[in-house]
Amino acid sequence: MNTSTHKIKAGIIGGAGYTGGETVRLLLNHPDAELIFVQSRSQEGKLLYEVHADLIGETSLKFTSSFDKNIDVVFLCLSHGESKKFLTENTFSSTTKIIDLGNDFRLGDSVTGRNFVYGLPEYRREEIKKANNIANPGCFATTIQLGLLPLAKASLLGEVNTVGITGSTGAGQKLQETTHFTWRANNISAYKTLTHQHLGEINQTLKSLQPNYKSDVNFVPWRGDFTRGIFVSSIIESEKSLDELNRLYKDFYSTHPFTHVTDSMIDLKQVVNTNKCLIYLEKEGNKLVVHSALDNLLKGASGQAIQNMNLMFGFDETVGLKLKSTGF
Repeated sequence: MNTSTHKIKAGIIGGAGYTGGETVRLLLNHPDAELIFVQSRSQEGKLLYEVHADLIGETSLKFTSSFDKNIDVVFLCLSHGESKKFLTENTFSSTTKIIDLGNDFRLGDSVTGRNFVYGLPEYRREEIKKANNIANPGCFATTIQLGLLPLAKASLLGEVNTVGITGSTGAGQKLQETTHFTWRANNISAYKTLTHQHLGEINQTLKSLQPNYKSDVNFVPWRGDFTRGIFVSSIIESEKSLDELNRLYKDFYSTHPFTHVTDSMIDLKQVVNTNKCLIYLEKEGNKLVVHSALDNLLKGASGQAIQNMNLMFGFDETVGLKLKSTGF
């Protein structure tokens, strides 16, 4: 554990969107980090709180187009596909640690000599501790994988049928037809049926834990009429008893502070505004149902990025992430 009183210096590239804003909020309140710059091409020169209005009274920082290339850690909160381009055009110090919240490096891609470790702590915590570059997982990918990791580790995973619903912030800040209030309110819809972009990283993880895994993850994502959170239900055949499966899951996550297996049904409000993932198991006949839920902007994005930063710098994993849920 890092016992130094020295605060690490952190910067954000692409700080105007949802994940950028959440990363700003977390870093401003992190006792071991100091936010030095927040870059944004679209908001350059504006005070952060002019864009993220809840930050009034929290900071006097302005968005900038310039940034310190010798920073201790930089968070890339760019649109998918932009991080690789940005790192090709901008070179940071070899000592700068990079955490990318996009999908550019999740499948093992590298850029300018930087190789990225997949940043799901419940899967690769020890590798994350030694890493210089992290590919932060996707929000749906995190939710689904945390529901399946114990089965894959025990080579008990067969074909998976999973359905998940996500809030409108999962679509990003750019206005789209399906993010208009008049379309989204009192409405749900499926999208990217069986083709969601997070399936690649999900299958990569499962097959690394269970090399003989030849089945599919059949995933139907849904848009929800709420702003934050993901709730997933995955169905897998299993001959194990529910008691055996609960023991398997609880043992697997016993050393992971943010993933909790509970004995009662979970709901979305328990996890919104936290870095937690909650898991609940049900069984009928030989069908196991794994419910998992988390906040797509925190454990599914910025919170997990800070969790990875903590691991990379030797801080306690939970520092700056003991957040209160919006239970009512």
